[in-house]
Amino acid sequence: MNPIDWFDTAQQALFEAVVQPAMFALGLAGILEQGYRATGWLLVGLAQIVVMLTLMRALERSRPAEPVTDRAAVRVDIAYTLLHRLGLFRLALFFTLDPLWDMAIGALRVAGWAPTWSLDGLVPGVTDIALVTFVLYLVLFDFVDYALHRGQHRFEWWWQLHAVHHSQRQMTMWSDNRNHLLDDVLRDSVFVIVALLVGIAPAQFVAVVALTQLVETFSHANVRLSFGRIGERLLVSPRFHRVHHGIGIGHESGAPGSLGGHNFAVLFPLWDALFGTARWHDAPGPTGIRDQLPEYGGRDYGQGFWAQQWLGLVRLVRLARPAGLAKARQR
Repeated sequence: MNPIDWFDTAQQALFEAVVQPAMFALGLAGILEQGYRATGWLLVGLAQIVVMLTLMRALERSRPAEPVTDRAAVRVDIAYTLLHRLGLFRLALFFTLDPLWDMAIGALRVAGWAPTWSLDGLVPGVTDIALVTFVLYLVLFDFVDYALHRGQHRFEWWWQLHAVHHSQRQMTMWSDNRNHLLDDVLRDSVFVIVALLVGIAPAQFVAVVALTQLVETFSHANVRLSFGRIGERLLVSPRFHRVHHGIGIGHESGAPGSLGGHNFAVLFPLWDALFGTARWHDAPGPTGIRDQLPEYGGRDYGQGFWAQQWLGLVRLVRLARPAGLAKARQR
């Protein structure tokens, strides 16, 4: 049995044993299809958490990049991780945005505007091999991720949301999902649209997202680890990504406060190398945002989940005011 067949079997078993009875009991029999899809994401999330609590946690204990002194901040990140990896955030998308995107893409296809091809049949005899198409989709979505990440650091309004992610001063394996929810909605919406346009099969999409998330989680881990001169250029390492989160390096270019940054790649540093945003030789330092430091104003990005979400919206609204827009244009 190949991994996809094993996953399908496990998803069906979990759905029939737990999710379906619960949905019937709650009067949700009319949305069993969404429940089945959510079961797949729940299964992926549970598997990821097992890997995190075993392999990644062991590495964090044995090779920490820095001592963890603010346990409360890490606990907030754990809440973010559980919200996403147990499927609660994606479940909300299933009932809100996903149906809208499905309808929009369907209408475009009927009108003859949207492409009806997929990478699977691009080169007969080659791209119909499951492993080949998986790698192609992985590269495609990683490039999309790189472009989106550049946008999060390039556009002032988007940075106000993405700053939630960078405001963590104690970066650990739990920090990957520490994001503003509106930022997540924007990113996930783009991914859903791209997935619908290129015709990726649902099982392949889940596999691409699952692998990407796992590598992202590891790249955020509090681990003192480099993949070596060659390996660092093939796959994003904890060292490479910690530089991205470094104060004054990861999210700034030039003068303090100027948006930009380095090491944006999620999986493949190739994109940073091609577009000139790679920093290979910097030693990872303290993580966070410069204006959090007392000498730069000591800005508060929020200590708890709801405070971080609220302050992100406040920053966004303030930027939309005339004075905020004028300040943004000066940068």
